[in-house]
Amino acid sequence: MDENRAARVRAVLDAVRAEGRTTLTAPEGKEVADAYGIAVPGEELARDVEEAVAHAARFGGPVVMKIVSPDILHKTEAGGVVVGVEGAAAVREAFHTIVGNARAYDEHARVTGVQIQELLPEGQEVIVGAVTDPTFGKVVAFGLGGVLVEVLKDVTFRLAPVDADEALSMLDSIRAAPVLRGVRGRAGVDRWALAEQIRRVSLLVAEFPEIAEVDLNPVIATPEGAHAADVRIILADGPVKERRRYAREEILASMRRLMKPRSVAVIGASGEPGKIGNSVMRNLVDGGFAGDIHPVNPKADDILGRKAYRSVGDVPGEVDVAVFAIPARFVGAALEEVGRKGIPNAVLIPSGFAETGEHALQAEIVEIAERHGVRLLGPNIYGYYSTWQDLCATFCTPYDVKGGVALTSQSGGIGMAILGFARSTRTGVSAIVGLGNKSDLDEDDLLTWFAQDPHTECVAMHLEDLKDGRAFVEAARATVPKKPVVVLKAGRTAAGARAAGSHTGALAGDDAVYDDILRQAGVIRAPGLHDMLEYARALPVLPAPCGDNVVIITGAGGSGVLLSDAVTDNGLSLMEIPPDLDEAFRSFIPPFGAAGNPVDITGGEPPSTYEATIRLGLEDPRVHALVLGYWHTIVTPPMVFAELTARVVAEFRERGVVKPVVASLAGDVEVEEACQYLFERGVVAYPYTTERPVAVLGAKYRWARAAGLLGGGS
Repeated sequence: MDENRAARVRAVLDAVRAEGRTTLTAPEGKEVADAYGIAVPGEELARDVEEAVAHAARFGGPVVMKIVSPDILHKTEAGGVVVGVEGAAAVREAFHTIVGNARAYDEHARVTGVQIQELLPEGQEVIVGAVTDPTFGKVVAFGLGGVLVEVLKDVTFRLAPVDADEALSMLDSIRAAPVLRGVRGRAGVDRWALAEQIRRVSLLVAEFPEIAEVDLNPVIATPEGAHAADVRIILADGPVKERRRYAREEILASMRRLMKPRSVAVIGASGEPGKIGNSVMRNLVDGGFAGDIHPVNPKADDILGRKAYRSVGDVPGEVDVAVFAIPARFVGAALEEVGRKGIPNAVLIPSGFAETGEHALQAEIVEIAERHGVRLLGPNIYGYYSTWQDLCATFCTPYDVKGGVALTSQSGGIGMAILGFARSTRTGVSAIVGLGNKSDLDEDDLLTWFAQDPHTECVAMHLEDLKDGRAFVEAARATVPKKPVVVLKAGRTAAGARAAGSHTGALAGDDAVYDDILRQAGVIRAPGLHDMLEYARALPVLPAPCGDNVVIITGAGGSGVLLSDAVTDNGLSLMEIPPDLDEAFRSFIPPFGAAGNPVDITGGEPPSTYEATIRLGLEDPRVHALVLGYWHTIVTPPMVFAELTARVVAEFRERGVVKPVVASLAGDVEVEEACQYLFERGVVAYPYTTERPVAVLGAKYRWARAAGLLGGGS
């Protein structure tokens, strides 16, 4: 941090605080902007009419005049802004009008004076700002500005601070990006100057956490520069409590014992069918967990053939996990015993905590756990599955198909949907974890574990919120280069709940911020539950692409059109087929077929035509991914198509030619079996849909870009 710059800003903020204010006046905002090199036009504060005339004369041209009052936040609404004032008489008239309007707007408002500001040349109006998001902390925003800012809402967000490259990327992340580059003969804006405004604002809020919101609106961007015509800065009401953070090695130490335990105690274990404690015990025993299982129940001597203990403190030796299956009101006392025993993890199945309004009860168990160094999973969860350990610590149905997909959910109902999907699609999982109220352990802890877990190839997470967005982003960025992370964020349509004091604050609805920052972290956001589950199942099956050229080979023209639409909708690139490759495709298809892209081989073709064209797409190094559209005919039945496709793909992979191949199968019910056959052999295939296979391919491409395997960013 630049000490001189910081001292200048500190003096301004301290003075504002000393007066009991949270909003800076325009001159105070300019002082802060000047300290950080945020470009603003020349301006002076006029405390009376004659000062206004003198300041306007020194600027030597038309000026903008604005009311300066610590009590008037929205100057335009108050009639406190007049633009293009020139000449002494006009300045005097505008001064009296502005002050009069301010008095009428708020008769008790303190009026410091009128700001006389150099009139900026015409240019593109944009907004640059920053807000304090409850999930992600300091977030910088950029978008189309001026009077339409809250109508068009063409805004993008990033975690602050941003570097120069990230700031430049924001210019290309809004829908109106072409306008900034220049359209219809109009010159583009000075991109570097505009990106510098973003970067400097982001640095300001990162270095001064007490600044809650910054609004530069409008910023006038021209080919020669970018200047903020208005600077609004709002301070926070009070200090923000920071969440306790754990170092990576601390997280891994406890997670290792949670996910790979040698000994599990069940507090509230029961021999009575129908009890949660009985279901947990039965799942642990029947699931084949090879470690020690210790039932804890003061009223039993033996449960399911295991010696029962009156207290967890009586259990001999070390225990890695204590699973709680007792009512909420008894959890605190039992957790004290867990802490004294030195058990590092408590899995809290009981409900009746914050989700029912019992916030004090939840705060109590968090305090007990922190005091003893116990990590809490839950409360209000269905438990968890660690399949590679044959561990089923849940009261729900067991699942033991081992594989590479790790799945988490906040909701028990969603957790069971995950389980049912996994079973019906025969998806192998490495873990299924319930998070519930997330009183302690949450998504960033799990990501830290799954990132280095050799059994996990893809992580999919259903979440309703994030307790610490920055910790999640940090964990996601460490995970994404190794394996895909898919997120289903619930509550997409919820508006921001808090009142905002700036345009930027009003634009920063929860989902808008989530969407941009999850993308910034390299996370694949799924639009719905089924999409999340399909991405999780399919992404480990598909190899990573090594380029952007996608080719569609289809037996039906209609499917080809829909597949082309899906390619575009998912941000993929249809390859422009070079003449030699076009000629090669034409040699295999009938005269009434169509080369180009899609390659339409027509529906009546025999298996040999499908095989020849698929081979051609795989062997040409300019083709990076294949989308196959199959149409059910007796000439080429579904299983014949599936077998030949799987055989050709396997042959090329053995030769080191590894490309993602997805398929859409249209036909009678036999196509369902054909799709399953293909899926099991590395070709992601779906019946009755052209959208889903391409959506999965698009998700794989997004991950490949985020992981640095392709150019073009995330």
